[in-house]
Amino acid sequence: MVTSPAAAPSTRHPLDPDPAPSSKARAVFALGLVGFLTGAFVGGVIPATVALLLARQAARDAYAAKGYLTGSAWIRRGRRLAWAGIVLALATLVVAAIAGLLHLASAPSGTNFAPGTD
Repeated sequence: MVTSPAAAPSTRHPLDPDPAPSSKARAVFALGLVGFLTGAFVGGVIPATVALLLARQAARDAYAAKGYLTGSAWIRRGRRLAWAGIVLALATLVVAAIAGLLHLASAPSGTNFAPGTD
């Protein structure tokens, strides 16, 4: 019978930093959530845009940290929520434009004179 030795626990170099959570990642998620929740009121475009800009910075920071900065899942979720908020805002604008056009189309056009007026 052949047995393999137990895997030795990986040891870190003493100068390696401890993995730390990214505060920008949490901010991206929070802004994305606010953008999603207020997206239907068109005001969600602003926090969603800020979330997307901050997500780019946070992803760059995480890449530069070489794995010692955690929070990529929060960045991904925040980006998805931000894009969903922007889509909701655009859908609201499209529905409002269509409703406005339908209202304009149903309004009578031209001058409405009383009967018997030349």
